[in-house]
Amino acid sequence: MAAELGYVVSRTASTLASGRTLTVALITPFPGRWFFAQAIAAVESELRRNGYDALLVGLAQPADGHREVFEPETLRGRADAVVVLTVPLTGHELDGLRRLGLPTVFVGASVAGAMSVRIDDVAVGRTATEHLLQLGHTRIAHVGGDPNELLNFTARADRRAGWMAALRHSGIEPDPAYDVSGMFTAEGGRAAGERLLSLPDPPTAVFAGSDEMAYGVLAAARDRSLRVPEDLSVVGVDGHDLADLVGLTTVEQPVDRQGALAAQLALAAAGGQQARHQEHVVMPVRLVLRRTAATLGS
Repeated sequence: MAAELGYVVSRTASTLASGRTLTVALITPFPGRWFFAQAIAAVESELRRNGYDALLVGLAQPADGHREVFEPETLRGRADAVVVLTVPLTGHELDGLRRLGLPTVFVGASVAGAMSVRIDDVAVGRTATEHLLQLGHTRIAHVGGDPNELLNFTARADRRAGWMAALRHSGIEPDPAYDVSGMFTAEGGRAAGERLLSLPDPPTAVFAGSDEMAYGVLAAARDRSLRVPEDLSVVGVDGHDLADLVGLTTVEQPVDRQGALAAQLALAAAGGQQARHQEHVVMPVRLVLRRTAATLGS
């Protein structure tokens, strides 16, 4: 009879009866960028599969670099848990979440008192740089985020630290001129590439902290009629959808699996089933060899 009458369960009535909202808040600064869009889709899919909705909370970043302040109190009575995509929250914001008592999972960062799913970004930087060193390169540049970025993403600093550690382990002191900002965008990567390639002694290889910045560096090389990888080797990070199409060598991270696992941890915690051994998960990455990196002089 329910099917014949077209009856569906009232979500509002169900949430009133259970005391749960069946919603997980998803906080992100850049919902339109590739990494964030992929992670959002994975979180939302896992939530929907379990009968939950996602409440997207976008934190806008005006031109002055000061991101919009997140007010945890706005989530009171609207969510059962929170997933935070990479953006570091301030002490005030974290305190607000704790006062609400909402289980919180961070993706791409590790925060005391909260669950996390991430990759080892220092190891990512080392892996990419060590590959270029093994190919015989010594003039290896790094293109990363803005060191003055007010959002202070940990991935930028950690990947840079991995680049520096790998060079120093090989007896090479990182050249400050080879360390430039690409703003984690293709346009920023192109500007960074132009700056590096205009140096009197330009690098023979570039480690870009994201695939999108790597695409920009490739464009800068093309603008100067440089051959890749004969004249310039490039390695990125992420495993972007277009990486295979352009033949980009990259350190691939499982973005979809990070998002899905974060959603699973949030749902388990909201249901009182949190597994302590899964509070902090470090996901594996892998170096994918393609056409943009080769032995020096080959």
